[in-house]
Amino acid sequence: MPDNAPLIILGTGLAGYNLAKEFRKLDGQRELILITADDGRFYSKPLLSNGFAKGKQADELAMQDAVTMAAQLDARIITHSQVTHINAQQRTLQTSSGAYDYGDLVLACGAHPRLLPLAEEMHEHVLSINNLADYARFRQRLEGRERVAIIGAGLIGSEFANDLALGGLEVQVIAPDAQLMAGLVPAQVAAPVQRALEDLGVRFHLGRSVASVRPSGSVLDLVLDDGSQVEVDQVLSAIGLLANTALASDAGVLCGRGVHVDRMLRTSDPHIYALGDCADVMGLQLMYVMPLMTSARALARTLTGQPTEVTYPAMPVMVKTPVCPLVVSPPVSTTSGLWTVSGEGQNIRAVFHDAEGTLHGYALSGTAVSEKLQLNRQLPAWLA
Repeated sequence: MPDNAPLIILGTGLAGYNLAKEFRKLDGQRELILITADDGRFYSKPLLSNGFAKGKQADELAMQDAVTMAAQLDARIITHSQVTHINAQQRTLQTSSGAYDYGDLVLACGAHPRLLPLAEEMHEHVLSINNLADYARFRQRLEGRERVAIIGAGLIGSEFANDLALGGLEVQVIAPDAQLMAGLVPAQVAAPVQRALEDLGVRFHLGRSVASVRPSGSVLDLVLDDGSQVEVDQVLSAIGLLANTALASDAGVLCGRGVHVDRMLRTSDPHIYALGDCADVMGLQLMYVMPLMTSARALARTLTGQPTEVTYPAMPVMVKTPVCPLVVSPPVSTTSGLWTVSGEGQNIRAVFHDAEGTLHGYALSGTAVSEKLQLNRQLPAWLA
């Protein structure tokens, strides 16, 4: 297969579309094809966890449709097409819409929600939100309903709790963790976020899990492991994501938690690349927007004959809990160190230093978020 054969990108999420945009800035000639299992609309995934309070329907979150994006990118966008097999030796794809040859292939396949235990017993009562179609289904299910249980108290679960409560729903959060966003922020930072959400009406069942479920018509009784019961109309599962690696693995590409790629975002196959939620970049699996954008710029240069290693500066995450502002730069650059916490009320400052006193991370809530720019200048790169 000649190397000037089409560049094919699998996926039209933020990873796929941003790579296509960056690529077209550098190469206006090479044939570009994007293949997606959905309708190919362009939208910003972070908006999914703060759209309900704003009264946004799924159609209102979409910015452009596939036809518009194809025109902007001078690309073919093949929608509603399932890729069934990658033949890495012959550089061909088998899909539900036909076979395609590629010169280079980029996996921007994203990730899928972890399966919630007892999900089969809950049937349509439990949903996850990982894309625009999921968001549309969830909003439809909520019509005429008021009570929602969120399973999971991580970053996404906390954001949805804030959003749905602001939207007027009765929200209860159930999670086995003792605090919100365990593993991401210290307990002293999680506490004011929880208090602010409780003031908004959110009820928490932390240190608890669902032991059994009792569907009763349009209502679902959740029996927790302490014997208590939570009666809700709908369950939102927010227990994390797993990288989509099946296609790559079946094609003989090296995978672990994600698709393994080097600093060029190249897989174990020299003509297959990966970025975004599906990629494991030198041991880093960063399911945030900024690493994705940085990867897209670097990979576009590599694909246009300018080999470029990706670098990750420290990239803080703004958590969308407006009742208690929160910004986090997790200590990605080291696993050894201690948190030092100060402040009171909502305004908590937590910094993570190693034994030599080097700053590697922080978590700031309330008015303390104003310190982020000053602290950013002290942080080492996540991948230099």
